[in-house]
Amino acid sequence: MSDIHARMEALEERLGDPFDPANPAGFAAVVAADEREEVPAGGATALDEFGILAEFVPEALGGRLERVDHLVELMRSVYRRDPSLGLGHCSSSLLGAVNVWTSGSPEQRRDAADLLLAGSKISCAFHELAHGNDIGSVEFAATPTDGGLLLSGRKESITNLDRADAVVFLARTDPAAGPRACSQLFVQVKNLDPGRVQFLPRFRSVGMRGVRLGGITVDDCPVDTDALLGTAGTGMETVARAFQLTRVALPGMSTAMLDTALRVTLHHVRRRRLYGKDVAAIPMVRTTLANAFADQLLCEAFASVAARSLHVLPDSGSVYAPAVKFLLAGTLLDALEQLSLVMGSEFYRRDGEHAVFQKMARDIKPVGFGHIARAACLSAMLPQLPVLARRSWRDAAPAPASLFVADAELPPLDLAGLRIVAGGRDGLATALNAVLDDDVPAPLRPLIETHVRRLATLTEACAGLKPRDLSIAAEVEVRELAATYTTVLAASACVGVWRNAPAGDFLSRPEWLVAVLTRLLGITSGRPDDVPSEVEGALVEELLDRDDRTVSFGLSARRYR
Repeated sequence: MSDIHARMEALEERLGDPFDPANPAGFAAVVAADEREEVPAGGATALDEFGILAEFVPEALGGRLERVDHLVELMRSVYRRDPSLGLGHCSSSLLGAVNVWTSGSPEQRRDAADLLLAGSKISCAFHELAHGNDIGSVEFAATPTDGGLLLSGRKESITNLDRADAVVFLARTDPAAGPRACSQLFVQVKNLDPGRVQFLPRFRSVGMRGVRLGGITVDDCPVDTDALLGTAGTGMETVARAFQLTRVALPGMSTAMLDTALRVTLHHVRRRRLYGKDVAAIPMVRTTLANAFADQLLCEAFASVAARSLHVLPDSGSVYAPAVKFLLAGTLLDALEQLSLVMGSEFYRRDGEHAVFQKMARDIKPVGFGHIARAACLSAMLPQLPVLARRSWRDAAPAPASLFVADAELPPLDLAGLRIVAGGRDGLATALNAVLDDDVPAPLRPLIETHVRRLATLTEACAGLKPRDLSIAAEVEVRELAATYTTVLAASACVGVWRNAPAGDFLSRPEWLVAVLTRLLGITSGRPDDVPSEVEGALVEELLDRDDRTVSFGLSARRYR
């Protein structure tokens, strides 16, 4: 067993059985803390004792971060219990630190590592409510002055801002507009003049209630020039690289919310009888359960392949990351909505053994707009689609097998080496064109052919796009091309996982792939088709077996508490 697998088991053991009402990190404690707009103290203590923030520190700096896919899988153990604990106590520090790993000096990286290894938090202060996802329009300024910089402005709705020991600010260092007008600064809070800094009252939220969202106003606060991450004017370039990791990792971690919602739904329906039969046997219920299971596998397959692509295909993260964010957010939101229909009135309860369901249904909402909104994801992909269509999508070449194999050897993660634009390179989409060269089981071939044709149609449509078609004001039909592209990538990722699965494993069987490829055909329209009836039974059987064995509903099928 590798070290990461041992750590996953150790973390599960430390956090304990979430269904145990006496567990201080269990669902009962989580829901009670959520009512107080807090995270469970017992869960936070368990994570601190585990040293969870070391998971976000590269191995070269004394931490445990080696592979993005391993980090995502480990953090699912936290998110499946309490997403507020996962974001507020843990991965919000990743949002800030990844910028330091990308562009920081050796001294800055060492300082950030020391903070996290000691259990201190790093906040990421990029957004301003007036500008939403348009972070390039920030007004918060770092003005050069004799011997340093003066910080002035306002940041709002920032996680952990009032209890962080360091902050990564995105600031305007050039009053002129343009791609090099902004810089990033890594500032330790102890070095800020308290007389020139005011923390704003906490922002309260509907979901993720335990996450502390705050704000800050700064009035001509001096900082040294060595606070700059990289050189002045490279702030947006650092964002473009660093966010490739976080826009894959955070949605990937969030799939654990669907795992919990599905598990709670199963606990509910497997013990109830309606209309003279077990609820779990009612056709509509069985179909909804099979759909949710297929969506879980789909989301984890796409996220895992994209996470490994940061190691294997570093040219392509600029399109894969927003694609993952867009597709996973929509799929997870819809899956929770459909499961809530099965839960019925139990979905509304804030007490009792199923109360964590309503918390997951609220906590999943920010996956659609937090960090970057789904609409902004489409805008991020659009400008690259014509070049991809002309240079890559007509090719047919297998992708590296290491993209699809959980324990394959991967090159080291090089955040500074990630490309800001893909340059027309897309090894994942083109791999879909090569699949039909091999033997494909009869139930799968027509579905794969449909997705290959979808890529061909997309290629022709995108190759003819003009620069004027690609702005933030792009027509709905053009934006739908970017949405369709996400389904092509996801289809190729799932096919690759299936082709490379060990013989005898559930993932090596065609049924789940038939299910997800069918779901993908309508998923971007918000009307995904139900899992085909001929494979529904196999999915429900596997789902119930995993529930009985208390293992993950995702790709790993690893043991849960």
